[in-house]
Amino acid sequence: MKQFLYILLILPIVCFSQDKIKGTIMETDTNNKSIPLSGANLHWLDTTVGAVTDFDGNFTIGYKPEYKKLIVSFVGYKTDTLTITNPQKTVKHTLKSTSDLDEVVITSRKQATSKSYLSAQNVINVSSDELLKAACCNLSESFETNPSIDVNFADAVSGTRQIKMLGLTSPYILIVNESIPSIRGASQAYGLSFIPGTWVESIQITKGAGSVVNGYESIAGQINTELQKPSDDNKLFVNLYGATSERVELNTHFNTKVSDKWHTGLYVHGNRHNKKHDVNDDGFMDMPLYNQINLMNRWQYTNAEKGFVSFINLRYLNDEKQTGQINFNPDTDKLTTNAWGSEIDTRRYEISAKLGYVNPEIPWQSIGVQTAFSHHQQDSYFGLNLYNIAHNSVFANAIYNSIISDSRHKIKTGVSYTYDHYDELVNTSDFERTETSVGAFFEYNFDNLEKLNFSAGLRIDQHNLLGFFVTPRLHVKYTPWEKSAFRLSAGRGKRSANIFTENQSIFATSRQINILNTTGKIYGLDPEIAWNYGVSYLQGFNLFGRKADVTFDFYRTDFQNQIVVDYENPQEVNFYNLTGSSYANSFQTEINYNMFQHFDVRLAYKYYEVKTDYLTGTFDRPLTPKHRFFANASYETLLKENGSQWRFDATFNWLGKQRFSSTKSNPLQYQLGDYTPTVSTLNAQVTKVFSPKFEIYLGGENITNVRQNNPVVGADDPFGSSFDTTFVYGPIFGSMYYAGLRFKIK
Repeated sequence: MKQFLYILLILPIVCFSQDKIKGTIMETDTNNKSIPLSGANLHWLDTTVGAVTDFDGNFTIGYKPEYKKLIVSFVGYKTDTLTITNPQKTVKHTLKSTSDLDEVVITSRKQATSKSYLSAQNVINVSSDELLKAACCNLSESFETNPSIDVNFADAVSGTRQIKMLGLTSPYILIVNESIPSIRGASQAYGLSFIPGTWVESIQITKGAGSVVNGYESIAGQINTELQKPSDDNKLFVNLYGATSERVELNTHFNTKVSDKWHTGLYVHGNRHNKKHDVNDDGFMDMPLYNQINLMNRWQYTNAEKGFVSFINLRYLNDEKQTGQINFNPDTDKLTTNAWGSEIDTRRYEISAKLGYVNPEIPWQSIGVQTAFSHHQQDSYFGLNLYNIAHNSVFANAIYNSIISDSRHKIKTGVSYTYDHYDELVNTSDFERTETSVGAFFEYNFDNLEKLNFSAGLRIDQHNLLGFFVTPRLHVKYTPWEKSAFRLSAGRGKRSANIFTENQSIFATSRQINILNTTGKIYGLDPEIAWNYGVSYLQGFNLFGRKADVTFDFYRTDFQNQIVVDYENPQEVNFYNLTGSSYANSFQTEINYNMFQHFDVRLAYKYYEVKTDYLTGTFDRPLTPKHRFFANASYETLLKENGSQWRFDATFNWLGKQRFSSTKSNPLQYQLGDYTPTVSTLNAQVTKVFSPKFEIYLGGENITNVRQNNPVVGADDPFGSSFDTTFVYGPIFGSMYYAGLRFKIK
């Protein structure tokens, strides 16, 4: 399979010259008048010879006597086949608009979450409407209504939410902000909480190997967030949120038009929680105290006449957390055995810029440049463990888009550069390294707009620590019949694991940290390498006259090397290179059904088999449920003339039992069973929209009040050898209710 991918990706493209035929393609406007149609696709039947109309609807296409049937197509219009009998005659043809395409078209209301029938990749599009179904105070809380992403707490003290895809944790997911890598390196553990939910315009979730354009690190999938655009966002937006836990948040957006071509926006986010909770009476806070201020100044330049668009983002973040025992006072107890406590202080500066150019005369040609610099400083301690990290990062990417012959054959090519400098202090040990890489990529896409769409990409990279390597990716979509999409994907990913920052929960334990196999170049370890293979089938249909779709996905990730994080000895955590096999199988089936007008139901079942060869045997990955059931129901009333309506949403999650790592060598009172109990949670929200300018919402998380009663092992002896906060499988705090308001001025 791997050799086939490499051969396929380097197949040459051969072009031949012919005589020419000229013509014009038109469309009909609202006044039933024919006007030129720019960007229409033409090709001869059963050939690769094609053309695209220019701004005036004109085209020129190669011709041979054996060419008889000319196919004319454009998205949103009926595809026509023209019979050419006189090549000397100028062709003139008008396309008719149609909605009968293999893409869901909704005229009454847009879908909050949608899947494309056309894309070669398995992409789930999540709109801002979907994000409004929950509080979504930050990105880590934005996936509660999406069954493709699993969300759980990373440990019992930090309050950090961890996401998983295809059974693998977030380090194996490439998380990008408008195609610029964002949650990586030092920000891996807490970075999802650094992106406020109201800043997000939409989210694109890609399962399996992503595009080579975005880098070589993606293994399980990719999450891309599109931010609000100053030119489209409200002039003023205010979101105020308060919860029964005494958590308070405020989001404000201020957008203004500076000139005909410049828009700017100031985005301000603040959150605060200063109440100590200990519902289970174990002496530890159920959630941390925290204060965060998050600022972004966003500039947008648009010059449609000359084909330029640009975005510049300036960001600043200050985040402070305190957690630990209820009686912990950092002024007197920091790094002492008076009481166990932790503080995590993060400061982050970031500047990014994107420039896009589309040739007005040749609209299928474009150039994009992306650059970003960030400085991330985290100073923290966990009990007696000290962990500080400074991470400076530079990213640059240049992309050229064009077509070959006609718009069925698209290409992307470009170069990229990354620089990362890490300086980490782990107790008394200092770990410092610099990583640089230069890469080039090429991606070819064929799309006949009917049956077949495939994308084949290849990138080569030279990395100062990982060496020279090649990354192939392949995505194929085939439409066997109406409203269906059968997809295949395969690809390779490679990454250097940041073992400390990605696993910061190890510091909130009494475990001894060991690094084995110290012959590699990154902490003495080798890079992680994995292949991901996937197959997916999407079918749309009508059930009792209402729209529905069903999806079946299966993905497998095979690791050639993995940094194994071994918790099987409860007094140690060992990091070492994989010796043997490690794989993750993920199966998901999902059905979406519009049961009646404005009432949608989403049901999903997932099965995971995630196994790794540890030093002591082959086991399921700890705290990964084999079975998960998901259900979401949403309803909204008819929108009145004054813009008012009600919206209702409820989400149910059931998690099967999960394996605990071994605790058999602990004293009897600190031993756990082999598996967790099952967990069921219910979230709900009601929103009253008074007008397009004002709405209020009320909601509840974990309404059934499910709680893990003893999440901290050894809570009564936090400086003893059995203390551990990583055995978290469910909610700790119990039920939590919230309310908020949104106010906006267009």
